[in-house]
Amino acid sequence: EELVIYTAHWDHLGTDSSVGPDSIYNGALDNASGTSGLVEMAGAFAALRKAPARSVLFMAVAAEEQGLLGTAHYASHPVYPLDATVATVNMDGLNIWGPTSDLTVVGYGMSELDDVLRVAAEGVGRTLAPDPEPEKGSYFRSDHFEFAKRGVPSLYPDAGVQDLEHGEEWARERREEYTRDHYHKPSDEYDPSWNLEGAVQDLRLLFAVGHALSTGDLWPNWREGTEFKALRDEMMGYETAPAAEAE
Repeated sequence: EELVIYTAHWDHLGTDSSVGPDSIYNGALDNASGTSGLVEMAGAFAALRKAPARSVLFMAVAAEEQGLLGTAHYASHPVYPLDATVATVNMDGLNIWGPTSDLTVVGYGMSELDDVLRVAAEGVGRTLAPDPEPEKGSYFRSDHFEFAKRGVPSLYPDAGVQDLEHGEEWARERREEYTRDHYHKPSDEYDPSWNLEGAVQDLRLLFAVGHALSTGDLWPNWREGTEFKALRDEMMGYETAPAAEAE
């Protein structure tokens, strides 16, 4: 049986009385937002009149903040073989600032999943953009990575920065403000001022990706030169071109 996996981690950092009276690390954006997106995604697939030919697995994983332990366990003991897993789509923090014309892809250019996402994005007049802060190493710090390093093509989207109402500079300032003031702090709390139209906009694209993969016969692979491609090629029995010999 072939399947597509959506992941979102539901854990955060617990409590720490040493930080003051507000000691609860709520993790509203990171990652109650992604977990709620996972639930909505499951509901959207369940509401389809015709079930996809491939299975779709919605995985709320634990212990991401402790080192991706939940996905590491699953990837080491998968319910379905990894060579039957078409791809994974990871949701780790949704867009709480409003609609954008772009969607950030962390690890942009690494796999053919970008092509599937691009088709969906272009259909609604949106574009894809690479991670604006690759120096933070975000690609290696979220749940999709445990699948990627075992060879399974994985997609990790993030909020875009071309905000339709306020512009790029404002959007970048909001990202920086969150990272500085709220990331991994008790103040990562739900705020009624959140503009979840951006989250809905992005979730629709991620649904389109999963729908295309689960109703078709696509088998996206890693791009040539990506460190995970040889693993996927071996797993799937693909022929791999021999490495060029040094002169």
